[in-house]
Amino acid sequence: MFNWIPTFITKLLGRPSAEHSNVQQQQVSEQEEELEIDPSMKYLIVGLGNIGPEYMYTRHNVGFEVLDHLAAKHEVAWKTETLGDVARIKHRSRTYVLLKPSTFMNRSGKATRYWLEKEKLEKDRLLVIVDDLAIKFGALRLRGKGSPGTHNGLKDIDQMTGGGNYARLRIGIGADFPKGRQVDFVLGRWSEEESKNLPPVLAKAAEATLAFGTIGLNQTMNKYNG
Repeated sequence: MFNWIPTFITKLLGRPSAEHSNVQQQQVSEQEEELEIDPSMKYLIVGLGNIGPEYMYTRHNVGFEVLDHLAAKHEVAWKTETLGDVARIKHRSRTYVLLKPSTFMNRSGKATRYWLEKEKLEKDRLLVIVDDLAIKFGALRLRGKGSPGTHNGLKDIDQMTGGGNYARLRIGIGADFPKGRQVDFVLGRWSEEESKNLPPVLAKAAEATLAFGTIGLNQTMNKYNG
């Protein structure tokens, strides 16, 4: 009997225009974006490696594997974006931007610099995960700064970001190779024994990565180095 009432009220009060609704939606989106951006609670985690199936499960790509472990554990998907694959995870109110550069190892600095600038982060919010021949297999060594040594990925990051004043988590891959076969060893796939022992190493490195953002560099070094 009173079906005419809603129509009457709409005519009386007026219907919000589509333009007004779009403005409201844009304002809400901008407010949400502002709430998300808090550099003090956000970290860029760069895992070094080479792209392509021929490099999968090679020792040089252990940085990629740590990030894959983190993404899988937090059930987030990778997205191909500018200069790399990116995933974002939340942990204890922190945001971790995971980056696997698509620039190949020797040009890792270009992607690292781009994402630091894009996320508006200083280098004290950067952690680079990398393989290291000079450390026994499975051992972790976290440092707040340092020289790149012979690692070309770190060398390029130093060059592109203005020095080695950033944290790096080195994962030992050992040096079990004949003289002159270093490149073959680094770019080679994990041995059967290494593959069996690798999962807890990745898990520990992933824990250290999250701890870097929650308890800080010094406490994380004390807890995980060794």
